[in-house]
Amino acid sequence: MTTDEFGNGTVLTDIHDGVGLITLNRPEVRNALSSDVLEALPKAIRSLEGSSGVDVLVLTGSDPAFCAGLDLRELGDSGGNIDPDSESEPKRPFPERSKPLIGAVNGVAVTGGLELALACDFLIASDRASFADTHARVGVMPGWGLSVLLPQAIGIRRAREMSLTGNYVDATTAEKWGLVNRVVPHEALLETVHALASDIRSNDQVGVRQMLETYSRTSETTVADGWEIEASMGTEWLKNSDFRPEKVAERRADIQSRGRAQQNP
Repeated sequence: MTTDEFGNGTVLTDIHDGVGLITLNRPEVRNALSSDVLEALPKAIRSLEGSSGVDVLVLTGSDPAFCAGLDLRELGDSGGNIDPDSESEPKRPFPERSKPLIGAVNGVAVTGGLELALACDFLIASDRASFADTHARVGVMPGWGLSVLLPQAIGIRRAREMSLTGNYVDATTAEKWGLVNRVVPHEALLETVHALASDIRSNDQVGVRQMLETYSRTSETTVADGWEIEASMGTEWLKNSDFRPEKVAERRADIQSRGRAQQNP
């Protein structure tokens, strides 16, 4: 097994039997998206994409979480992980790739973490997983395609419910709604995902990548405008609203407390 570190160890990659495992590695803050992680994750994906020994990518988080979204402490202190003055925020969390990416959702996937999950080709969830969109509660807008990909996965009415309430959806409900492909016991998550990756690897890889590109291009014909609308509205909101990092700091404790209460009723 080959292990590499990116972003001061905040993102790890391991290669085993042709599968490249990417692990968000800030467990003490539920793998929240700091500036280091946002810079490191694309580098990690490009590294595996460019490796001839890797056919399938897997994204997961160090337990107990998949990803809690933007690091609200950093956002509230400095705003370093979101730039209101940026002319062009990235529209997607991952760089272009030709290899399948499976999301192994091992715990909470919240807001930016939910967007990471949605950007994967398909999702396998632990029975400990839960999902929430708290963009409106935090006071930031999505920029990685959530308003396109979430309704595509679960339908527009359920997507609006998640986004407007900020409520958490448990793993069983996520499977029922079609947000994830299946739910497995937590301890069997990576084993299950690796078995699926092996099934993919057993196919002709040229065919796999062509099929993936076909899905991507046919999807783009129907949702490309949506990506552009979300990106432009998010940029306009950042420039014209009274968004200030310190406002996030004021909300952070309440947001985190509410999230804990919903996950442990």
